[in-house]
Amino acid sequence: MHNPVTVEVTRGNLVESRHRGMAVVVDGDGGILFSAGDIEGGVFPRSACKAMQALPLVESGAADAYGFGNRELAFACASHSGEDAHVERAASMLAKAGRDAGTLECGAHWSSDQKTIIHQARTLQKPTALHNNCSGKHSGFVCTCVHTGMETEGYVGYDHPLQAEIRATMESLTGTALGHDNCGTDGCSIPNYAVPLKGLAHGFARMATGQGLETERAKASRRLIDACMAEPFYVAGTGRTCTRLMEIAPGQIFAKTGAEGVFVAALPEQGIAMAVKCEDGATRAAEAMIAALLARYFENDSPQQQTLLGMANRSIKNWNGIHVGDIRVTTRL
Repeated sequence: MHNPVTVEVTRGNLVESRHRGMAVVVDGDGGILFSAGDIEGGVFPRSACKAMQALPLVESGAADAYGFGNRELAFACASHSGEDAHVERAASMLAKAGRDAGTLECGAHWSSDQKTIIHQARTLQKPTALHNNCSGKHSGFVCTCVHTGMETEGYVGYDHPLQAEIRATMESLTGTALGHDNCGTDGCSIPNYAVPLKGLAHGFARMATGQGLETERAKASRRLIDACMAEPFYVAGTGRTCTRLMEIAPGQIFAKTGAEGVFVAALPEQGIAMAVKCEDGATRAAEAMIAALLARYFENDSPQQQTLLGMANRSIKNWNGIHVGDIRVTTRL
């Protein structure tokens, strides 16, 4: 199946680049409200599924045992920019469990955000695992292991009990059998599983609505979704798309990006969730796609819809501030 062109990039009066993609919107029952492209093919959600991976932190009782509030829960779902507040939050979470950065198995890297990496270069000799964009998720993993008595060493491994629990959780939410055959290794070293885009969206619709979930999982799911919406800075960071999307309609939009052109979002009040995948992995296209889909579900000409459409269709300026082209979604969205 050929995926449609969902985003175009122009220069002057001509289309310079085209991005093909898949997109789907579902309700809590899994009913499809909108679709484009191959929504049944396997897609690695990458970091877009972090809220699913954070469920054991809440369900095990670890979050309550360590006194975690919205900021810590949002941070457990984060792909952050490594700003000082993010680094401090990771360290404080680990300290609650009596651990430090040396326990993390996510690796270390500099920030991908230009302003943040300039700050890091001025203040650091080298980054630590606390600066890794996944340090919030991994801090949550470590806290879960310590609270439940699991061994922390090797917690990123496929056969570790925590990863087995996460695998079962994601199977239940997405309705997809997960195992070695559809498993890859994520950038932060944990297993990441290819699932149908439809299943990914349905999983988040279930988390947002509680439909089809046991009472405790429904409560834990909504607690994580609500925490992210309440503290969007700790999900991403200053100027980041996830943060900006959730700030457009506080308490109404949940949004989370993943590497290689994946994005998920949910509108809990409307009982729906959505997922997109840019076929070539371009983040700029995935961001435009998710903004355009979200705009469909806000009142016509409302400030929220206009802001979302402005993110979906935006101008490109060169270093002299001259308008040279546009990023725009196609009529397929």
